[in-house]
Amino acid sequence: MYDVIVIGGGHAGVEAALVSARLNKKTILVTGNLKMVSFMPCNPSIGGPAKGTLVREIDALGGEMGRNTDKTCLQMKMLNKSKGPAVRALRAQSDKLEYPAEMLKTLEKQENLDLLEMYVKRLIVENNEVKGVELESGSFIQSKTVIITTGTFMEAKVLIGDKAIVQGPDDQKASVGLSSHLRELGHKTFRLKTGTPARIKRDSVDFSKMELSPGDDFAYSFSFEPEHLRILDKEWPCYLIHTKPETHDIINNNINKSSMYSGLVEGVGPRYCPSIETKLVRFKDKERHQLFIEPESASIDEVYLQGFSNSMPKEIQEEMVHSLPGLENAVISKYAYAIEYDAIDSKTLWPSLESKIVKNLFLAGQVNGTSGYEEAAAQGLMAGINASLKIEEKDPFILRRDEAYIGVLIDDLVTRGTSEPYRMLTSRAEFRLLLRHDNADLRLTDYGFNLGLISEKRYNNFNKKREDINSIISDLKTIFITPKREVTDYLTTHNLTNIKGKMPLYDLLKRPDINMNIIEDLFNYKFDTTKEALEQVEINIKYEGYIQKAIKEANKLKKEENIKIPQDIDYNQVQNLALEARSKLSEIKPLTISQANRISGVNPTDIQMLLIHLRKKL
Repeated sequence: MYDVIVIGGGHAGVEAALVSARLNKKTILVTGNLKMVSFMPCNPSIGGPAKGTLVREIDALGGEMGRNTDKTCLQMKMLNKSKGPAVRALRAQSDKLEYPAEMLKTLEKQENLDLLEMYVKRLIVENNEVKGVELESGSFIQSKTVIITTGTFMEAKVLIGDKAIVQGPDDQKASVGLSSHLRELGHKTFRLKTGTPARIKRDSVDFSKMELSPGDDFAYSFSFEPEHLRILDKEWPCYLIHTKPETHDIINNNINKSSMYSGLVEGVGPRYCPSIETKLVRFKDKERHQLFIEPESASIDEVYLQGFSNSMPKEIQEEMVHSLPGLENAVISKYAYAIEYDAIDSKTLWPSLESKIVKNLFLAGQVNGTSGYEEAAAQGLMAGINASLKIEEKDPFILRRDEAYIGVLIDDLVTRGTSEPYRMLTSRAEFRLLLRHDNADLRLTDYGFNLGLISEKRYNNFNKKREDINSIISDLKTIFITPKREVTDYLTTHNLTNIKGKMPLYDLLKRPDINMNIIEDLFNYKFDTTKEALEQVEINIKYEGYIQKAIKEANKLKKEENIKIPQDIDYNQVQNLALEARSKLSEIKPLTISQANRISGVNPTDIQMLLIHLRKKL
């Protein structure tokens, strides 16, 4: 008897399995191919806008994705450095072969965790409560909870031109039967589509015709306590090119041969990462589209053509690739394809990611309608935590929208649902100034430690950083600067605005042209702390007004989060509630007034009627 069975070894599955095992739950990960755990069938990169913040949050809570990325990255850079801190994001180009290999080592070393190479056929369900799984071999495994993280494998079909093959990503076997079983149990499913571009032999590429896109010259890391820092002079380069008119002509002249536009595709594709055919159809006015040539691995002669996913026949793909600058003589090692798969209606889940239909069944990752490795890993972590808490009969761990992008992600899924592959975007977070890449540890490490996922040593280091930040901010309020000659000379020499009178360094740092380096230089003094702590000091002071405004708005949300809605409520008994609101509230079953307020079709008047009803029941 296991405490937790995790079905599927993708990014969601490994996080779920690791966290439940680390919480001392006897766990088994069941997946079709152990060598492909955490595999990257599409772009071998981690992070980017909003997604990078998800990875930092996973790390702050004790998850694995950040550490594994630091171990295996080929290149790393901070995006949007010239913009405000709310949209800055770290992105790493990972080694496609090393990433799963290192993750498998981590899984194999983890106590309380067994690994089984097998496909699951059905769940064992009694009285709407999951009791285990039935394997394709016909044998059974019993457990207290089950977490489904099947990614893009359920009833998967690979599509190239007019051909549809029942198959998972990268020639792996599709998961057949589990999807229909979930429908039998009452879960709605729908078809989604994603895709991947061609892979090119590196030695057939003429890089001299491309623009170099290097990584940053600073050793960033996703983990707040990295075990590995990359060696800057050994980074692998990326390159930038653009499509040409000839490329567009080839695609437009053969658009009816694409799986996307021939009628073969049933599922809805990702809006924010469209195929090249969709780009040309949707953005007809654009003369060219940006593409990146990115390394797949240090150990294989293969590069990835980012931005060029498609489902054209192979012979058309050859023409398309050869029309691009530097790829005139390119050799395609793997052709592009689209893939369709089944996902479940995420509105049938509680915010804990437990099914509302089958007790003790949790679902996480792309099976819930999301797109991307980072979104999957975040859900897997939360599902593993909540399955463990459910076994201990404790309240679920639910992050609010003002606490984490993870909170935004899951709330969007369970409250609003999705009809297309959901991608985490900074624009989805109304409190994005509070949910920054740089402060994920300050927001979430306390939770990770209290859950038992952060070691005491790491927690002590974190507390030292927090104390340093508070101490420096306090000092800057009490240390004053005056317009004496050496100060005005320094400011003038460095083309900085002079001061007119005595002022605290706290106020000086609010100026856009002043940073912590200047303050240290001006006073010939080095603060005894880390670069990350000084960054926090600077951001907190420079954006103080905006941050306080966001905190004030977040406090309103907290008040609504504290107003709980009984789960036995009959919305038909709530007077003056609109019919659409009755239907939506009955379907979603919100846990709080705050969640009810975010349901599409529920308006402020409906919320007031609901509040009146709840007060009468008190």
